Amino acid sequence: MAEYSFDIVSKIDEQELENAINQVHKEIANRFDFKNSKSSVERKGTQITIVADDELKLKNVVDIVQSKAVKRGISLKAFDYGKAEPASGGTLRQVITVKQGIPKEKAKPLVDKIKGAKLKVNAQIQDEQIRVTGKDKDELQKVIVMMKALDYELPLQFVNYR
Repeated sequence: MAEYSFDIVSKIDEQELENAINQVHKEIANRFDFKNSKSSVERKGTQITIVADDELKLKNVVDIVQSKAVKRGISLKAFDYGKAEPASGGTLRQVITVKQGIPKEKAKPLVDKIKGAKLKVNAQIQDEQIRVTGKDKDELQKVIVMMKALDYELPLQFVNYR
């Protein structure tokens, strides 16, 4: 009998994130309430840095980033918001870290949940993803349905279904 498997991962589409940030740049450039302000958004790797004149503008820029990300299919659960801190020139800076992968300490409860469901599947942690294997495709489908029903702190995707 064949073995079937899939991977549970937590990642975002880098290109969609880049497109969302570009849309944020355009909106900030065109909006009247951001005229003559020092508001900006910059992305380096997994960090998005937002600079704004005051609390209100900072909140507005964060809202714009969130709305553009959601429109591009990026889950807000992937964002880890840092504290707003004073920056040079009387501005405020906030760093948003984009979470990629499932850390081992967060993957363990998921594996326990899968094993506790008494399904005939095997779940194991591999790097920053979880591999689920089983002999019956229906059992794997049940695991996917169960994981989608969880309100987990990271966005979960199911890939490499074979």
